[in-house]
Amino acid sequence: MRSESKSSSADSPTAAAAQASAASSESAPADRAARRAVTVFPILVLAAGAAGLSTPGTFSGWAPDVPYLLGVIMFCMGLTMTPQDFSGVVKRPWAVALGLVAHYVIMPGLGWLIANALGLSPQLAAGVILVGCAPSGTASNVVTYLARGDVALSVSVATVSTVLAPLVTPPLTLLLAGEFLPVDAGSMVTDILKTVLLPVLAGLVVRLFAGRYLHRVLGLLPWLSAVTIGVIVAVVVAASADAIKSAAALVLLAVVLHNGLGLALGYGAGKVARLGAPASRAMAFEVGMQNSGLAASLAAAHFSPLAALPAAVFSVWHNVSGALVAAWMSYRARRRPAA
Repeated sequence: MRSESKSSSADSPTAAAAQASAASSESAPADRAARRAVTVFPILVLAAGAAGLSTPGTFSGWAPDVPYLLGVIMFCMGLTMTPQDFSGVVKRPWAVALGLVAHYVIMPGLGWLIANALGLSPQLAAGVILVGCAPSGTASNVVTYLARGDVALSVSVATVSTVLAPLVTPPLTLLLAGEFLPVDAGSMVTDILKTVLLPVLAGLVVRLFAGRYLHRVLGLLPWLSAVTIGVIVAVVVAASADAIKSAAALVLLAVVLHNGLGLALGYGAGKVARLGAPASRAMAFEVGMQNSGLAASLAAAHFSPLAALPAAVFSVWHNVSGALVAAWMSYRARRRPAA
């Protein structure tokens, strides 16, 4: 099983998950770094959120830098990508297409349903929906590996979902969040191109032409991404510090429901399509884990700092839940390999 990295977000260890299979001595260090980073990441982000909440003035002037911070994360992801990440799409078009449809139907739909069911304010509702419309989360590859899932499928779905984000995320956000707040889909397309697609492509080009030198730094990329997303969370929380005390419980409930139902329905989609247990595990994480860094950046730029709060909370929670679900799935796979 090969585990190349994927292209999406920004929200946790980069696709150093690409080395998750440890098929070679070169990939093993990056694999170990990715697993350590995905373990430490929730703690780091919690600390960053606490810093933003307790000393909001420290980060108050950093908001304009969030898109650039996201670009750094996406560039790191591009560095971990190879042409083989895209070859999986050709080899298994049906499974990849199913993963993409499930991701961009289930999570946006759940976001809209949860926002309405909980009666969220327009700002929070738009933020929850925007999280649902984002591409796959950056830790999904390594979490799929830890769950004994189909990493190759995970990589393909995550890579394509990120490449398609400029075409899919803005119109979906306009369709579902437009009833809560005005949405400038055209401007959102431009922002995603600048902060996601171009940095990813730049990283991929560097990997193609200087790949033989990069193995020395691959182990550092997960940590660079983790620290950068932590800074983004601190900035987002600091900008909404006054509103968090009254909205935190409701936002946490929305995020837990969104992520939990996404994981369950993603796994169910794989089962219904009879993809097999490993592929179904991959589907769970590719649907339920989102690029919350991108969602936070877009929400802060196009809506308000408060609208970015669901993405900041999601960034912490989906890594915690992903690690727990992966451990449970791995345990079941060891006990019942055919399950």
